[in-house]
Amino acid sequence: MSRKSRYSIEQRVQACEDYRNGTHSLEEICTALGTTRKKTIIEWSKKYDKYGILAFQEKLNNKSYTKDFKLQVVEEYITEQSSLEELIIKYDISSTTQLRNWILMYNANRELKDYNPKREVYMAEARRKTTIEESKRIVEYCIDHERNYKDTASLYNVSYSQVYSWVKKYEANGNDALTDKRGHRKTDDEVDELERLRRENLRLKRQLEEKDMLTELLKKVREFERM
Repeated sequence: MSRKSRYSIEQRVQACEDYRNGTHSLEEICTALGTTRKKTIIEWSKKYDKYGILAFQEKLNNKSYTKDFKLQVVEEYITEQSSLEELIIKYDISSTTQLRNWILMYNANRELKDYNPKREVYMAEARRKTTIEESKRIVEYCIDHERNYKDTASLYNVSYSQVYSWVKKYEANGNDALTDKRGHRKTDDEVDELERLRRENLRLKRQLEEKDMLTELLKKVREFERM
């Protein structure tokens, strides 16, 4: 099952029409959609010009890319100096973020592999440690890119569950939720009964959130395995 876009097909088509016809400026279109990503509107418009409304039809399955295809596109970017925007339109690649990730891996001499959409980032066990500042950057990037947890996790080399958890914490409590408070809090034995109850409530709430997240991840895996 594909990731559902934050914006409806009608919203994206209207944005493209407004941009193409000059009905509204890029700033006005972004404001109406609640985003600051002008490049996203431009990308939509170029895809809309080539594919029409089909550019925004939800895909039933995650798109697969072979190793050879990735190398072909990356080498075309390097040798022919085609822009990222031109290539995602030409080859109907999901986003410039996806292509930029392939280029980064290629330049780092990391192997580009055939893409199997079944598990990948969703079930990644490795949890790379990050600084508070880096976590905030990752959250901001994910939100700016339509909450694409999977691409964000892949780009920043962290797990899907990390990105998902950070974004949910940020949306619930802002930047303070991402602050590392280790070494700056009293133990349960050093606080009063009310504070102990509050902490226990938070722990239970966190466990329930993690359980719900795991259930959702396992659901995605089962959906992929049925394809």
